[in-house]
Amino acid sequence: MLSQDVLETWLDSRSALVFGTAAIALVAVAHRPIWRWSRGAVTIAHEGGHALVALLTGRRLSGIRLHSDTSGVTVSSGRTTGPGMVLTTMAGYVAPSLLGLGGALLVSHGWIRILLWVSIALLAGVLVLIRNPYGLLSVVATGGLIFCVSWFASVAVQAVFAHLFAWFLLFAGIRPIGELQGKRRRGRAPDSDADQLARLTGINGTAWVVLFALVAIIALVVGGRLLVLRPLG
Repeated sequence: MLSQDVLETWLDSRSALVFGTAAIALVAVAHRPIWRWSRGAVTIAHEGGHALVALLTGRRLSGIRLHSDTSGVTVSSGRTTGPGMVLTTMAGYVAPSLLGLGGALLVSHGWIRILLWVSIALLAGVLVLIRNPYGLLSVVATGGLIFCVSWFASVAVQAVFAHLFAWFLLFAGIRPIGELQGKRRRGRAPDSDADQLARLTGINGTAWVVLFALVAIIALVVGGRLLVLRPLG
């Protein structure tokens, strides 16, 4: 664990705070044993993205299930074709990156407490849609951690956590897209979001994977630039 003195030193050193948290977040995504655990947060963001866009496009939500293998499913009802269905299906793989970009924007302006409370509010919205025990445990644990940081932690801890939050989502938005294409190439994901989009639109599934990747990379570049170049507070 990082001591309070180390955290306060990081807060005093802009480059140490930004690049130190970026390095930790990158390890959490790149190191397979850690990724097995940290990927669950990405699944929450992924399924939450589906759910939010489903609501915004007028679809009726039946619920969200999160599984211990880090897979998940969001069930909604409504038209089986059309823009609402397309946008809902698109939302999952881009949601973590867009959340990371939003987090980077808030952090770059010093709005760290706002980031923490918005995150709790979004998780509360996901919580009411969860329909299985593991999903309930995952969302409560994630929300509980963020609440404890927002309510009990020092300014230094909050700053480090917020930077880790933003960097992690920015990096983590990319890896599942690569994993998706790897499964598709081996014929193991015939009903993936990309393949569902292909059936809905007639546009090749690989093109959708490329679009997901472009959104994730742009979010990483823009979000990373915000975190590196904008003054804190």
